[in-house]
Amino acid sequence: MTKTPTSLLERLRQPVEPEAWDRFVSLYTPLIYAWGRHVGLQDQDAADLVQEVFLKLIQVLPTFRYDAGKSFRAWLRTVTLNTWRDRRKRRGDRPLPGDEAVLAELAAPDNPESFWEASYRRHIVNRATALMQADFQPATWKAFWEQVVLGRPAREVASELGLTPGAAYAAKLRVLNRLRPELHGMLEDY
Repeated sequence: MTKTPTSLLERLRQPVEPEAWDRFVSLYTPLIYAWGRHVGLQDQDAADLVQEVFLKLIQVLPTFRYDAGKSFRAWLRTVTLNTWRDRRKRRGDRPLPGDEAVLAELAAPDNPESFWEASYRRHIVNRATALMQADFQPATWKAFWEQVVLGRPAREVASELGLTPGAAYAAKLRVLNRLRPELHGMLEDY
C-alpha cells in the first residue's frame, strides 16, 4: 500500500474503491466469523453468516456516515446480530436452550470488558498491523513491535537493533502515525 487513507470507512463511500473493500474484508471477515462461532454456529454456517453480513454492508456502507459519538463496532455487531436473527427466521429455527442468553449478551450495551469489545479491538489492531507490516523496513517494524507490543524501552530496543534511541523512537512513531488513520473510525478512541 503506497498511501494511507484518512479513514477506511470514508473510502468505502466512494463508488469504486476495490482496495478499500479488500482491506475492509480482510479486517472484518475473521471477526464476523468469530462472532458467528460465538453464538454457536458451525463452521459453514458461520462462513455463510459472514457472506450475508457483507452483502448487507455492500449495500449500506456506501451511504454510511460514521458518527464519532457512536461505536462502529456496536453498529457492526448489530448488523451481524440482525443478519443472524433473519437467517434463523428464514430457516424456521427455533431457539435452543441458552440462545436467549447469547442473544442478550450480543445485544448488551457496550462494556469495555466484554468479550465483544476485547475480541473486536484485538482483532482489528492485529489485522491492521499484519496488513501494514509489509509497508515498513524490518528494522523499523521490529523497533515499533518491541516498544509498543512488548513494552520494551527505546534505549534497549535501539541497542539490540544497532540504532540510536532516537531512531528507535522515530520508527515507533512512523508506524503509529500510519496505524492511527487505518484505525480511525473503527476504534472509537483513535
